[in-house]
Amino acid sequence: MKKILIVIVAFSLAWAVADLASAKTDIEGKEVKYSAEGVVMKGYLAYDKSVKGKRPGVLVVHEWWGLNEYARKRARMLAEMGYTALAADMYGEGKQALHPEDASKFSSELMKNFNTAKTRFMAAMEFLRKQPTVDPERIAAIGYCFGGGVVLNMARMGVDLKGVASFHGSLTAVKPAQPGAVKAKILVLHGADDKFVTPEQVEAFENEMKNAGADFRIISYPGAMHGFTNPDADEYAKKFNLPLGYNAEADKKSWDELRKFLKMIFQK
Repeated sequence: MKKILIVIVAFSLAWAVADLASAKTDIEGKEVKYSAEGVVMKGYLAYDKSVKGKRPGVLVVHEWWGLNEYARKRARMLAEMGYTALAADMYGEGKQALHPEDASKFSSELMKNFNTAKTRFMAAMEFLRKQPTVDPERIAAIGYCFGGGVVLNMARMGVDLKGVASFHGSLTAVKPAQPGAVKAKILVLHGADDKFVTPEQVEAFENEMKNAGADFRIISYPGAMHGFTNPDADEYAKKFNLPLGYNAEADKKSWDELRKFLKMIFQK
C-alpha cells in the first residue's frame, strides 16, 4: 500500500512540476533586421507571448565580441522577467570577433567614431519602441563590457531612457556629462578586481556623476574580475591569456540588482 501511495505522490508531483514549467513562460526569440545609415543591423528580439499587452522594453548591448549567444541569452532572461528585450547589433551585419585583436579593433573604431555608435544605438531603440509588445515610453538599456561603456555614454548624452545598467563596463567618458544632462537613472555593477577599470577611473566616474547631478549607484563585487557575469570568461582567459574570470556569486547578485533596478525605474 505504501508503495502505491509513493508512486501516486511521485506522479502527482511530476505533473505539478510539468504544469508549472509549461505555464511559466512562452518565450519567443527571433532574429530581426533594422538599419542605420544604410547598414543592415542584425539584432535579436525576445518576449514572452503569454504576457498580454504592452510592457517595458530593454536594449541589451553586447560585449566587444559582438552580438553572440551570450547577449541573446540575456535578452531571453529579460523576456522571462516580463520585458521585451532587443539584443542590439552595434557592429553591423551581425559581425562578430573571434580574437581579442579583432574585438579591440571593432570596439575601438566605434568608440572613436561615437556619432556612428549613437546612430546605431538610436536605430535599435526606435526599432524596439515600435514593437507591438512594447510601451514606447518605458525603455531602458543594459550593457556588458564594451556595451556597458556604450549605455553609460548614452546616459551622459541625455538619451531619453528610464535607466541604464552597466555590467563590468568601461567607465571612460566619450564626453563628460554636463550638469542636468543625464535623464536616465544609472546602475554600475563592477568587479572590484577588474584589471581593465582602475580604482582611479571608478573615482573619476563617481565625481563626474556627482557634478552632473545624476541619479547613480555603483556596486563593487569583491574578488570579481572583468567579465564576471559571462560563464565563457574563464575559457577566454585561458585561450587568450586575458585577466578575465567568471564569478557565479557576483553574476547572481548583479542580476538580482538589475531585477530590482528595472522594477523601480519602470514603476508608473
